[in-house]
Amino acid sequence: MAVLVTGGAGYIGSHTVVALHESGRRVVVVDDFSNSSPAAVDALQRLVGGSLVFAPVDVTDPDAVDRLFVDHDIDAVIHFAAFKAVAESTEQPLRYYRNNLDATVTVTEAMVAHGVRRMVFSSSATVYGEPERVPVDETFPTGATNPYGWTKFVGEQILRDASAAHGLDVVLLRYFNPVGAHPSGEIGEDPAGIPNNLVPYVMQVAVGRLDHLRVFGGDYDTHDGTAIRDYIHVVDLAEGHVAALDALDAGLTGCEVVNLGTGVGSTVLEVVEAAGRAVGHAIPYEIVDRRPGDVERIWADVRRAESVLGWRATRGLDEMLADHWRWQRTHPQGYATPAPVA
Repeated sequence: MAVLVTGGAGYIGSHTVVALHESGRRVVVVDDFSNSSPAAVDALQRLVGGSLVFAPVDVTDPDAVDRLFVDHDIDAVIHFAAFKAVAESTEQPLRYYRNNLDATVTVTEAMVAHGVRRMVFSSSATVYGEPERVPVDETFPTGATNPYGWTKFVGEQILRDASAAHGLDVVLLRYFNPVGAHPSGEIGEDPAGIPNNLVPYVMQVAVGRLDHLRVFGGDYDTHDGTAIRDYIHVVDLAEGHVAALDALDAGLTGCEVVNLGTGVGSTVLEVVEAAGRAVGHAIPYEIVDRRPGDVERIWADVRRAESVLGWRATRGLDEMLADHWRWQRTHPQGYATPAPVA
């Protein structure tokens, strides 16, 4: 039996593929490269010894998805495939709703048709909006402030309804802020254009692709004036997906919501300082105006992850930044950097 990983060539998907392989599972990777690179699949094959099955499929295509279930004896699904840029989603909302929700419905319909009951869904802490207090637990009110966030909010509801109607067992994983890279330096985050997220931006400054970092807001009510987020190592996050699948295999039923974070908040400047330690020199930055919609502080309550999944993050901020720098240093142009010669 195999685990189908949609969006498996993406940042979080690729690291989860490695973690699944290390857990002894057979993996079928699906991606249409609309937001990823074929070079990521090549890197994955190197990491796992060439044992991956890869299918270049658009998961909004019902016929193509149905064939995946027929051809590969799928037993469970981890569903990542989605567009994910917040700013772009406000400019192209219909494209985001069409792609992200179609993908979720199409994959779920195929699961029902083929009697596959277990899914782990890639959701986001964006569904919490601006929390009234921290840490944020899974009972907090949810909503969204942008179309991307709404696609996660609605995607969760689709899966709750499908779980109730069709007996699916689903874990909805709400991520906080994934950073870092596989310690091999073979796979990592490769955003298109100027990064929207802090750590890729910092690392592109460190490698010389950008001149300096812009820190959005230095007047928040925090100890250094910059916003606080819960940063989690992408390998910890990947292992959280394996833990979710293990829990489903062990009999977890229904639809469960779980935060994946560290439970610790770090300010933007603390991250910049950690990046400087990893790189070996200070990262140049300037403080500019706040961005509309940015929350002041948010970090996860991780007790449910520990109790339901038996999982907790183990890697700290310095390890996250050191691993991210290893990836960026060896891949200064991301996956466009030529692969090493064997």
